[in-house]
Amino acid sequence: MFSAWGHVVYRFRWLVLAVSLVLLAASAYVASRGGPLESGSFIQTAEAGRAAKLIEQELPRAGGSTFTLVFSSTTLSAADPAFQKAVADAVAPLRADRRVDMVQTPYDASPAAAAALVSGDGRSVAVSVAVKDDIGTALGYYQELRDSVRSDALAVQATGVLAIDRDFNDILQQDLRRAETVSLPLALLLLLVVFGTVVAALLPLGVGIFAVLGGVAGMYALTRVTTVSVFAENVITLIGLGVAIDYSLFVANRFREELHRGRTTEDAVATAVATSGRAITFSGLTVAIGLTGMLWYEGTYLSSMGLAGSIVVAAAVFYGLTFLPALLSVIGKRVDLVRIPILASDPTGRGLWHALATTVMRRPFLVLVPVVALILLVGSPFLGLRLALGSVDMLPKRAESRAAYEKLTADFPGAGQNNANVLAYFPDGSPLAPSRIPDLIDLQKRLEGVRGVQTVQSPFADPRVTPQQYAQLFALPREQWPPELRAAVTQLVGERIVLFSVVTSDKYGSDAARQLVRDIRALAPPAGAELLVGGFAAIDLDTVDFIAERTPLAIGYIVAATILVLFLLLGSAVLPLKAVVMNLLSISASFGALVWVFQEGNLSEQLGFVASGSLDPTLPVIMFATLFGLSMDYEVLLLSRIQEEYARLGDNTAAVAEGLERSGRLITGAAAIMVAVFAAFGLAEIVIIKAIGLGMALAVAIDATLVRALVVPATMRLLGRWNWWAPGPLARLYRRAGLGGS
Repeated sequence: MFSAWGHVVYRFRWLVLAVSLVLLAASAYVASRGGPLESGSFIQTAEAGRAAKLIEQELPRAGGSTFTLVFSSTTLSAADPAFQKAVADAVAPLRADRRVDMVQTPYDASPAAAAALVSGDGRSVAVSVAVKDDIGTALGYYQELRDSVRSDALAVQATGVLAIDRDFNDILQQDLRRAETVSLPLALLLLLVVFGTVVAALLPLGVGIFAVLGGVAGMYALTRVTTVSVFAENVITLIGLGVAIDYSLFVANRFREELHRGRTTEDAVATAVATSGRAITFSGLTVAIGLTGMLWYEGTYLSSMGLAGSIVVAAAVFYGLTFLPALLSVIGKRVDLVRIPILASDPTGRGLWHALATTVMRRPFLVLVPVVALILLVGSPFLGLRLALGSVDMLPKRAESRAAYEKLTADFPGAGQNNANVLAYFPDGSPLAPSRIPDLIDLQKRLEGVRGVQTVQSPFADPRVTPQQYAQLFALPREQWPPELRAAVTQLVGERIVLFSVVTSDKYGSDAARQLVRDIRALAPPAGAELLVGGFAAIDLDTVDFIAERTPLAIGYIVAATILVLFLLLGSAVLPLKAVVMNLLSISASFGALVWVFQEGNLSEQLGFVASGSLDPTLPVIMFATLFGLSMDYEVLLLSRIQEEYARLGDNTAAVAEGLERSGRLITGAAAIMVAVFAAFGLAEIVIIKAIGLGMALAVAIDATLVRALVVPATMRLLGRWNWWAPGPLARLYRRAGLGGS
């Protein structure tokens, strides 16, 4: 089938090239149109996610469409008239903007609220701003609002949800441009080393650009139907460049190899597609299987990231089987033009890799035991993994929103406290009905008695007022309520909810904060109500629990589907199991390094980040789903070549040596390119992107050197003919289906 496809592409090469260019133009158009990307990571269906949605719908000022301005002076105090005038002048454009719902300064707030908006040294004030639109819409004009706030007398900084999200978007784009600027020239240099000719080296880079544009277009198309993370573009660019260049490298090299053996251009294209093309198809399937493992995390941005990643891998395989063979058909023997004599090599030659494989297979145990022990040692820090949601601390310190946030938490009383949002949700509405007041006040008292709770902010803050008196007050017209009560109800009561803001000194992400959430959730709700706990600590707990619950299912799916695909490729029941074990080895080393660096903080100064003592719970998921497929990439390419040689030679040891010789140099070159691409993303300022880039670079480096060059030939030598064993019924099914390839 693949050979026939190669002949079809050769025959219609100009048409295939034309269609590829049309698809490229369409992808560029869709990508240029963009789409909304979300930075939120809470699970919509979890309790904390439901609470956040209710707050956003009924109490927009307490929801996410807000930001905080911090005004500071080194010479004036907040009480000086000049300071007050400067603040009023600076926020005047916001008050006049129809998109702004509320601007609250310490000069127009209640005494209790005003105290929290002035810093401890009296030289800074915080101003709360709420807009009328949802976060996605508000992000479109946030920068315009921020730019309208200026002051010659005071320093101004912005933080809060909108400011932090905007900084994430901007810095991620900067990280992406920086990574592309570094990775593409590095990839070209390494391709020149692998091929030794300029023309051949440019081909994989071109396919990489085609694939990435297709992936980005697919990602923005997904934004029309689902939530897509702001991290998605960086991750799919990283994956797309890596796999597209790798796949093109193998197809182009096999084409050159066949030309050097004297085949015609058409036969060389057909053979390259039938061998390397078949291998990259199965490799793409294994990578896509790993990425679609993230679909098990439905309700989070991980599922959309898995879809977007699968799209870019599909694009890489598609162009590797269409555009690249068509281009090779047109170029023909000119693929070796512009040779670099120092680097040029004969792709059919025999040398280092054959000798290495032979040496390893002479003493397999002597190689296997210390190498596996070393990999497990590198992976051992993963046993101390701690997960907690990242937030503003994932931004670089230079980001305005992080600097302002740190100033708020350091200088303003209570700003660094952890708040849990406890909702009494009444599905039939009327939360302040007289019959419900006693139960709500009782709930407040029970909340105050929970371990770790410092204060509870609610509409029932005055202990001197009895439930009956509150019921009488709420029965009066709103205009007759005391100002403090009117303000509290506006901020804390919606059509169906009453919000209790629980303040604790337990640090967000700590075990104590998570236990506090569990203790509150164990309380009995008021009659006729549902008790929901939200806030950062609850989102953190729900996310960690959700991921821990779904991960065994995701891993089981990835492993089972990969084994099936590898059986269809190799016809062996043993090699797929061995490949899974090899993958887990290289991934464990990468995970151990992640914990050692990004959780424990080793090398943090050299790498330019501040360790938070935990890893974002989505990081291991993204890493495993991506790395399992990418590590299998090299296993597929190596084993498919060994299988080809085994079919030709009938000798397992000779087939392993020959297969490693034919593909070892390419695997090393491809891995070096992928490491360069991934390491370029390690230059990112957003910590999670830096961790993904460096973690994946390390995993690929270990996989392509220690695992594929040493562990694989050693284990295949020990297994001997058992490598190719399959139960009789499966073996017959494999042969009858004609899956053996060429």
